[in-house]
Amino acid sequence: MSATPPANPNMHSAMAVQDPLHLFDDVAEQIDALELAPERPLIVTDCDEVLMQFLVGLETYLATKGLWLDLRSFALSGNIKQLESNEVVSTDKVQALLKDFFATSTEKLLPVPGAADALQSLSDRAQIVVLTNVPLGDKTARARHLASENMNYPVIANRGLKGGAVRRMAERVNAPVFFLDDIPHNIAAVAKAHEACHLLHFIADKRLASLMGAAADSHFHTSDWTEARNFISDQLDASGF
Repeated sequence: MSATPPANPNMHSAMAVQDPLHLFDDVAEQIDALELAPERPLIVTDCDEVLMQFLVGLETYLATKGLWLDLRSFALSGNIKQLESNEVVSTDKVQALLKDFFATSTEKLLPVPGAADALQSLSDRAQIVVLTNVPLGDKTARARHLASENMNYPVIANRGLKGGAVRRMAERVNAPVFFLDDIPHNIAAVAKAHEACHLLHFIADKRLASLMGAAADSHFHTSDWTEARNFISDQLDASGF
């Protein structure tokens, strides 16, 4: 699930129709402003359900509104329901709820266990960038919250699929590139945009992970940061980094 309220809260239908290589100008400007060392490996990681527990935070928020999330599929639209009646919340109301959730709860999300320690360990061998689908105006709050949880890395506020953004960064690095995300469409987009990228399908919430299974284009699938760190370390060892 994504942190950004999409035009259609069904994450699959909203993203599948997009150009996997498209890069918005405001995203390109953020990437071009990064200080990337060409000789160092690069780890590009999503935030929600990779670094922060998005689903648990959303469920906590919904409960305060008398709502609950029925995890029948990897989507929000059609799955948010009234606690008392089980009536499905309309798509328009889901949009409004998500906007309020991001405004009030972004900095309340709990970190994914082990994420900060794993990234700290990997930062000795690689540079790390957080590529997250949040509105540009929420970028500062997201970066501040990550820093408060000992994940003080550059943050790029992306829009749409992430293939174009990862390719833009990878073109500046002459070393292995790794990408972690919970959305299969993003994994597929990066696979198309930068074939050499090591793709980790990471879903922290095991309920979501069991719904999805491994993304078809991923090289590794996990809900555990120790496993992810070991996979990345092994690939770096094999590449001489």
